[in-house]
Amino acid sequence: MRFLLRFPCILLFVCSSTFVTAQSDTLMANHECRIREGMPNSLQKLQAGQQVTIGYFGGSITEAGNGWREKSLNELQQRFPKASIKAINAAIGGTGSNLGVFRLKQHVLVHQPDLVFVEFAVNDSNTPTSVIHKSMEGIVRQIWRQNPKTDICFVYTLNEPMVPTLLAGNLPNSVVAMEQIAQHYGIPSIHMGLELIAKARQGEVVWKGVQADHPGKIVFSPDGTHPYSETGHTFYATAFARSLTKLMNVTKPVAHRLPKPFDAENWEAAKMVSLQDIARSQDWQVLSPETDSVAHQLRNRFTYLIKSSKPGASLTIHFTGNVLGVYDVVGPNCGQYTVSVDDQPDTDYPRFDSFATYYRSSFFFVPIDKAGKHTVTLRVSPKQLDKAAILKTRNKTIDNPAAYQENACYASQLLVVGDLAN
Repeated sequence: MRFLLRFPCILLFVCSSTFVTAQSDTLMANHECRIREGMPNSLQKLQAGQQVTIGYFGGSITEAGNGWREKSLNELQQRFPKASIKAINAAIGGTGSNLGVFRLKQHVLVHQPDLVFVEFAVNDSNTPTSVIHKSMEGIVRQIWRQNPKTDICFVYTLNEPMVPTLLAGNLPNSVVAMEQIAQHYGIPSIHMGLELIAKARQGEVVWKGVQADHPGKIVFSPDGTHPYSETGHTFYATAFARSLTKLMNVTKPVAHRLPKPFDAENWEAAKMVSLQDIARSQDWQVLSPETDSVAHQLRNRFTYLIKSSKPGASLTIHFTGNVLGVYDVVGPNCGQYTVSVDDQPDTDYPRFDSFATYYRSSFFFVPIDKAGKHTVTLRVSPKQLDKAAILKTRNKTIDNPAAYQENACYASQLLVVGDLAN
């Protein structure tokens, strides 16, 4: 049994496959690196000068150029100069583990990685603990179902809203939830921001600002979340290097085992399914990156993308399962979906928000009450969104009305835990 987790002077109890999370943010001491079972297989290959493929799986903090991802890769290349290292940037800004678990196969596992770094703590900040458990455990189990010799390491970054909790000596809720999964499976973890917290206690850190306005201080980021390369990301990379030294003490190859699930309803079966073969009305257009500007902008996100601006244009999905979502687009010319599930009342899903001054990949889940057979219909809504009012909530204005005039819906893939029916 691995449901009794031990930490210094602390006992953390699990009463069932569903974790009891009351006051869980006070139950774990902060440690920069928890070695657990380590990353022995990939480190052994690196030390032997072999070829190693590393997947970097996360949000915008991992996606960023000249950030911790590239800096950690440089560290590995310097320590293991004879090894051939292939890095996969499988990070998508603004997304968390609840999308990651669905896209893992297509974006990471297809590359047959030897090591996967998983970074979603910041983007999962407002995600319910139960969903983090399901998605993070689903990620782990998918990786080890494919190859039990693939190493996994959870990596935690931070943003300004997490700082009070960390200064109080506690871990943010998203990190607590991920640590519970890491402990259950023996996965190492690195909290790359704890040195910054130590310096913040000494009054040395400004979390959001411009360096020129704060001489003698460490200015972490321009916005409280996305670190400057020369400050926040450099601290992350230094923490990674310290942790790597500790992890190198465990290099005996192993086949990682899959114990009894932490949550019996985890999303190990999560998958992405193209909408290419899904029943739809005639008012949908298949977009090409060569001829459509939105498809071109998002060509690294979508291999297949459809669009309709016709009110009532529909997509109909028949499936058996308990989770269904849509991987789509949010942006200036987007409107909203009206979604019906079986005989339940319709629900509207706006595909425009206060950040929609540009196009980005996004997703949403439809409400499924319980596992079983379901029919879901998505329709382009005739309702007009007040885009100017939505943008005004972030003090943004519409500078080019023509770019916002359309009320389109886009779709690329379904997010499914279950199976589609014919």
